[in-house]
Amino acid sequence: MMTSDQIRETFLSFFEGKGHTRVPSAPVVPHDDPTLYFTNAGMNQFKDVFLGLGSRPYTRAVDTQKCIRVSGKHNDLEEVGISPWHHTFFEMLGNWSFGDYFKEEAIQWHWELVTEHYKMPKERLWATVYEGGEGVPADEEAEALWYQVTDLLPGRVVRLPAKDNFWEMGASGPCGPCSEIHYFLGDDLEAQTEALFRQDGPEFVEVGNLVFIQYNRDESGALHPLPAVHVDTGSGFERLCSLLQEKDNNYDTDVFRPLIEQIAEIAGSDPDGDSTRVPMRVIADHVRTLTFAIADGALPSNDGRGYVLRRILRRAARFGRQLDQHDPFIYKVVSTLAEQVGHVFPEARAKAAHVSQVIRAEEESFGKTLDRGLEIFERLAAKGDVSGADAFQLYDTFGFPLDLTELMSRERNLSVDTDGFSEALEQQRQRARAATRNRFQASEGIDDVVDGEHSRFIGYGQLETQTTVAHSESQDGQVRLVLEETPFYSESGGQVGDRGVLSGDGFRIRIETTLKGRGGIVHVGQLEDGALPASGAGVQATVDAGLRQSSARHHTATHLLHEALRQTLGDHVDQMGSLVDPDRLRF
Repeated sequence: MMTSDQIRETFLSFFEGKGHTRVPSAPVVPHDDPTLYFTNAGMNQFKDVFLGLGSRPYTRAVDTQKCIRVSGKHNDLEEVGISPWHHTFFEMLGNWSFGDYFKEEAIQWHWELVTEHYKMPKERLWATVYEGGEGVPADEEAEALWYQVTDLLPGRVVRLPAKDNFWEMGASGPCGPCSEIHYFLGDDLEAQTEALFRQDGPEFVEVGNLVFIQYNRDESGALHPLPAVHVDTGSGFERLCSLLQEKDNNYDTDVFRPLIEQIAEIAGSDPDGDSTRVPMRVIADHVRTLTFAIADGALPSNDGRGYVLRRILRRAARFGRQLDQHDPFIYKVVSTLAEQVGHVFPEARAKAAHVSQVIRAEEESFGKTLDRGLEIFERLAAKGDVSGADAFQLYDTFGFPLDLTELMSRERNLSVDTDGFSEALEQQRQRARAATRNRFQASEGIDDVVDGEHSRFIGYGQLETQTTVAHSESQDGQVRLVLEETPFYSESGGQVGDRGVLSGDGFRIRIETTLKGRGGIVHVGQLEDGALPASGAGVQATVDAGLRQSSARHHTATHLLHEALRQTLGDHVDQMGSLVDPDRLRF
């Protein structure tokens, strides 16, 4: 029986022998593609080539690509641990042709790979091609090639519609028909029929998908032949391992089994028990996703891809409670994974200590509220379906992502009012926006003064100046002034605005803060003596030097702290926000 390492290496070496360049996996965090949270397909790193925007020093490539699918149309999160095939992280084995070979070689070589090197019996193999439609002809060329260049059995090519066998990058752009290889899992070889195949049941599993990129779809939807055609193939590594290791699910292969057995050892539980099997599989899957994402530069946070990771980690922690694990433990599995895959993905081994630290910190943070949140959920679930308000309470107070509440509810055959949750979330956002508006109301409404000639900041070189009032107004006992020029620093980058005094003929104003408004730098304070000066009045602007100096010290300390953290913990440390005022700093 082949090991997973042998299965991967066989694929890569086979295509190297066919003139392909072995290229490393792109990071699973696509730092140069803002349209993606995570790399979710093998073609992502070659997207620019297919779009005609880039090139490579080779025309044939082979790789194993790290992929994460946890959102959008490729969201497999709910099936993880339950389905034998679905994962949030997986490897995609692929070979590529950029304007080089096309259908004949792609079909012939994949047949050679699966039948001669992987020793799959041809009696169990089927192929699919595009049936045609919407102005695109059936892929008769691929259908004919399956019989001409392979010894696929007669009647084993099935035509399928576009949803199954036509690939598109988007609404417009490169596209083309697909041809898939499928494997029959059943015991009775005589039971194989096209009718059974078309039922799309568990008897057949996909072994590989060959995409023939030969058209370009314009903005009107019309197809035009590409001047250079490409091949993009993909074979799911984990599923391939289950077939070649004769396992009925991916989790029993040597890809997952070492992780599951370590989790079982930590928990003191049976890895194959009825109540422990799914939790252990979920945790093993999620550890892989977390490890590769964090190793490639992502971090758990409250937005974007960071929140996706936080959701995944919190799901894993909750499944840990089903194994009676109340202390951090997920981080302990990282080293096993790193040793397992470090020779293929060296970043996993190099970053293992960092990944463990991040996961442990997240476990400790969430663990403080997880048990209490579970108690609250049990009380809510005892009353029936979970309301939107209750789901929001679990999210807002205890950090339960909505999908975690939905998961626990499904386990009890309960539903969650997701519309009500969305309403509560939107109400919170509106309250936050209102609070922000109130916070900065002092800087609003002064639209007749513009930056540049007016409101010029001169405070880097001096802390006081004689200038002129450009605009002034009073509202709710508070005065607001814009000056022609000012030494007052406005609140920015986490540092609070300057305080001080504005004085002139017959008035004195104590400035409590300085803000950046639409109309310029706005000085906000209280009139201590006299009347509010009108536009054009002369004014002496004096910054409180002691407070400015204290803020400056804390500003410098923030930068020093950031650099010290980067030197101690690594370059991954980023400053997500800060507060700098005369009395304290928050990093």
